[in-house]
This record gives sequence, structure tokens and C-alpha cells, in this order.
Amino acid sequence: MDATRLVRLRWRLSGAWLWPSFFVLTFADAAIVHDLPLSGDADSLVGAWLLGAILSLAGIAVLGGLFGRLVRRLRPDMPTLVARNYAGALITLAITLALLGGGILHHSTIVADRAALQDAVARATAYIGDHAPEQFRKNLPVLVTFSVEPPLIYRSCVASSSGNRQYCVVVNRSQPFGRSVHYSGSESNALLSQGT
Repeated sequence: MDATRLVRLRWRLSGAWLWPSFFVLTFADAAIVHDLPLSGDADSLVGAWLLGAILSLAGIAVLGGLFGRLVRRLRPDMPTLVARNYAGALITLAITLALLGGGILHHSTIVADRAALQDAVARATAYIGDHAPEQFRKNLPVLVTFSVEPPLIYRSCVASSSGNRQYCVVVNRSQPFGRSVHYSGSESNALLSQGT
């Protein structure tokens, strides 16, 4: 091998960071977005991986050339292809860090929403335990709660022991504990969530 081929091989090996980092970091994106979602309470692993992969590919396509030129300004001896690979790897890393930052920022909202739901369930359980007929109180551990306007208004239902009737209450967390729960009929939360 002549010296030119050895130099090219060295640059190719040292510049081959883009696709290995892309695959590793998109799987990291999936774990991050699954555990620390950017919105809502949870995200599937496949959806989280797709989000990371699409954002990374878009970032590489849109910003790869520009950042590749910046890398070449810092290292003029570096070939253009190697500079673009370095830039793409850095863009992919920046997207992973941005997803992590967004997930950390949103985490406090998730914790607050879960605490509000637990409070609403506790209020509904107390009310149903005091006011519902015995056939509903037996199934109180199987309480089903629907978020109407989180974090303030929730609707909880419990089925009768025969399973053919429902006892439902609406919880309004903006009111004091003793006045925050009201009977809401026997229409199940499944029917309510469908809009029927």
C-alpha cells in the first residue's frame, strides 16, 4: 500500500463515527423518551425510537453540511467527508441531549399529574366507601378513574358485584375535600370517553 491509501484509510477509520453513533444514540433516545416523555405520561419504545431517529436524520440532512464546513474551518487538514461525519455525530449527540433536557423539564409535570390523580382516587374511594350501596363497595379496589380536566376534575366508577351496574362520582379537586365529590350516575367511563 502506498502512503496516500494509508492516509485515506486512517481518515476513514477516524471519521467513521456518524452511523455507529446514530444507532447507539437513537436507542438511547428511545430509552430517554420512554422514561422521560416530552408530553403526556408515557411513550412507547418504538414511538420514542422513531422520534429520535427522525429528528437525528433530519438534523444530519439539514445541518450536516453547514456544521461540516465549520469543522473543516477548525481542522483544514480534515477531508470534507470526515468533517461531515464528525458534524453528523455531534448533531445526533445534541439531539439526544435536547431530548434528555426536554424530558427532565417535563418530568415535574408528570409527577404533579400523578399526584393529582392519586388525590382524586383517594377522594372518590372515600366518598364511594361512605355513600355507595354495599354491592358497589365490595368492588372498590377495582375503581376506574377517567381524567376529565386534569389536574382538577376526574370521574371515577366502580362496578357492582354482579358487574352489570356502575356507581360513578365526579371529583373536583379545586373544592375542599368534604365537598369535592358528587354522584354522577351509572354511565361507565368507557361510554363517557367515547362521547356517547
